[in-house]
Amino acid sequence: MTATAPLLSDSSLPADSSLPANGTAELAAPEAAPTTKSAGHVIVDSLIAHGVTRTYVVPGESFLDVLDGLHESEVETVVCRHEGGAAYMAEADGKMNQVPGIAMVTRGPGAANAHVGLHTAWQDSTPMVLFVGLIPFAHRDREAFQEFDIKSWFDTGAKRVMVLDHAERASELVAEAMFAAMSGRPGPVVVGLPEDVIQQQIDPAIHPAIPVANGGMTVTDWKTLKSALSEAEKPLFVVGGNDWTQEGATALTNWLEDHNIPAAAEWRCEGTIPFDSPSYVGPIGYGRPKPTYNLFEETDLLVFVGTVPGDVITDGFVCRQDWGKKNFLVTIDPSLRGRSGPVSYQIVAKPDVFVRDLVMMNLPVREEWKAWTERMRIEQEKFSALPPAEPTDGPARMDTLMANLCEDLPEDAMVTLGAGEHTNWAHRYFPTQRYASMISARNGSMGYSVPSAIAASLAHPGRRVVTIAGDGEFLMNGQELATAAQYGATPLVVVMDNQEYGTIRTHQERHYPERISGTQLKNPDFALMAQAFGGFGVRVEKDADVPAALEAALKAIDEDGVFALIHLVVEQRVKAY
Repeated sequence: MTATAPLLSDSSLPADSSLPANGTAELAAPEAAPTTKSAGHVIVDSLIAHGVTRTYVVPGESFLDVLDGLHESEVETVVCRHEGGAAYMAEADGKMNQVPGIAMVTRGPGAANAHVGLHTAWQDSTPMVLFVGLIPFAHRDREAFQEFDIKSWFDTGAKRVMVLDHAERASELVAEAMFAAMSGRPGPVVVGLPEDVIQQQIDPAIHPAIPVANGGMTVTDWKTLKSALSEAEKPLFVVGGNDWTQEGATALTNWLEDHNIPAAAEWRCEGTIPFDSPSYVGPIGYGRPKPTYNLFEETDLLVFVGTVPGDVITDGFVCRQDWGKKNFLVTIDPSLRGRSGPVSYQIVAKPDVFVRDLVMMNLPVREEWKAWTERMRIEQEKFSALPPAEPTDGPARMDTLMANLCEDLPEDAMVTLGAGEHTNWAHRYFPTQRYASMISARNGSMGYSVPSAIAASLAHPGRRVVTIAGDGEFLMNGQELATAAQYGATPLVVVMDNQEYGTIRTHQERHYPERISGTQLKNPDFALMAQAFGGFGVRVEKDADVPAALEAALKAIDEDGVFALIHLVVEQRVKAY
């Protein structure tokens, strides 16, 4: 940068200088804006133009020019401790916001570590862009240090894989990547950045954002759906996916309630229809209560909005497979990727525009719909009723913790989850009241809990963010608590410690009784780890200590502004055989 010369005072003028008649020195015209910028800097400018406010990074020498462009930019650069953690944070960002989540990693090993977050974004239909630094263009195909074939690695698990081989296209590639991540069924996009190409000077003009088509109901769609609803005796809506806004979710909820029509939530998508809505009848997915399963088979009209009946919803392509059943699928994806079972009619639309058209549909309020919805709502209320908050005399219990936690949560509280049996408590009890109040990995990816909680806390400062992790899952990305401390994220982390990979042991017990193998763990003191990272940590072994530990953890978050971790040592199952 060129330093700006200071204004001259009278005393600093040379002895023979003369002042103009007004007594002031004439100042030189300001320097013109630079006519070129490096491609790396233009990439950052293009992200800003697309509304990106945060990127999750594990640095590498392969994309130093982009890092330099981020220096003093308005984009917050969150430096993570592992590429998997960075990718998970970006994926969670894509679930919560209206622009794709952004992660940046280096070539070879860095790209490999980030792949887990990319798979999550692919199966969860999350808009996300992963920038990967690459070897210099001139070194390609010579087995250079950390060289790999980015297209071969990522092509089957990303919507697009692009490489910036021509520096002048830097802004265009950003626009294409953001468009591809958001258009159609959302998903991940990978952009490779050769180290030498991003250093080249180019025209700094920014490529405009490419508009994303939202679809919508045609007149025929509208009439067909209205006819199907009018004929249905037991209609059911199922909502899911990450392509909603709160306004759309609220409008659908109001319409369903006005018509006494029930709605269920796709697995780990709770909150689009509020937990306490008279139309909400529970989650559909692994661990769902039997009444919800029965509901899925009993309904004579299913309307999926933002999702499709996939593997999890149909219990492994078993439930709802009769092509005599009537299923309407509302999704912007014309390929219906991941669909299982019958398709009676598809409406190609994103959720918000579908709801915009749906709410103009006035149907008579029918008593049989009201009775049908109320019956299932009663079952959901029984299922989600909190257990007693009063502790028992024995070992610490998740029931006691959830009862004490959930009874006083603010309406905008959020919960994030990884994968494992510990997630069942959140599915059952956590009062999700808003869209994106449950952020989880629907591909069953472990290690997601802590990174997603950090992303949620940074995106929504001041909101209560809770994450529930298992002991096996926590150590996969628990080191990102250092990132939480560095950037002021304040989630409440609950680690349920049963000293095993519980879900896998459950399957072993079922299929290989009395032959437990490869599932047992010996754990450190997670509370001490939390303290070492700069947060609050408390270890709880007795149920009687749960309320006080929770109170102290929440106090540390609210008054000290740090993250808090409760290491809940629950009762162990019978020892391995």
